[in-house]
Amino acid sequence: AAMAGAAVVALRQRLAGLGRRLERLRGAGGEDAFLVKGAISLEKLKDLCKEDKETVNPSNLLQLYTQMVLDITYFEENQLVDEDFPEDSSLQRVKELISILSEPEVLVKESNMHQDLISVLGTELLECLSWRRGALLYMYCHTVKERGCWLTENTDLFKKCLNDGIHYLLKMLRFRYPTQLNDVSFQDTDTARLLSEGIFSDTHVLAMMYIGEMCYWGLKHCGEEKPGTHEMDSESNTELYCSLHSAVLDFREVGEKMLMKYVAVCEGLLKGQDWNTANAKLILDYFKTFQS
Repeated sequence: AAMAGAAVVALRQRLAGLGRRLERLRGAGGEDAFLVKGAISLEKLKDLCKEDKETVNPSNLLQLYTQMVLDITYFEENQLVDEDFPEDSSLQRVKELISILSEPEVLVKESNMHQDLISVLGTELLECLSWRRGALLYMYCHTVKERGCWLTENTDLFKKCLNDGIHYLLKMLRFRYPTQLNDVSFQDTDTARLLSEGIFSDTHVLAMMYIGEMCYWGLKHCGEEKPGTHEMDSESNTELYCSLHSAVLDFREVGEKMLMKYVAVCEGLLKGQDWNTANAKLILDYFKTFQS
């Protein structure tokens, strides 16, 4: 009951904010299916928050909240992509969406549940939260890298977006890896081998390619920057996977590792399933020019 009470208190303020956001979005976007789903979840959560704390399962509350966040932000992400990430407003909107998609994990900590994130939210929701943040930053960087003037003036910011995006995608790939298959019987040995490699879906394969591309953009557009000149606030530093003191080396190492695995999987176990490795091989060739 105490844990449920803490979860309800932590949820109420967020529900009010999301409710206002949802109302604004529905006013502008009509009856989008994801907004409708979000609205249904919102009303259900409001009702659950009014119930007796003894009967409320805090994990169910937080999972429903997470699904609502995923639905509402999906609509907004699609808006940004359709609008081609407007130069005057997209960065702030991307930051807001990253913040909202980070809230479920923050909420678990605030609820004093004394359980790890996977026990409370489940692997699939956590993978989805990390994937969505990483993929959003990938799409943003994919668009703004073509804006020469913007890129020249915002190299540090571009680099931070790449670092954070790579961090989220690596985090997504690690939730179920490495997998122990000793106690599991598989009729399909190829499936067993894919799972042992941490490949649980097409999204996992795509994440490896995204990481490789982002590392390539980092080397290509930020590689000439002297190591150690990249400053950020201490909070953002916790979001970085790559060391700021050897940015060129880390982009190459991480990207090479991911793309070699991507090529091996796509030309091996997934051969004939329409995965293209041509671009990955070109990037791997580019990485070789940075080897000492």
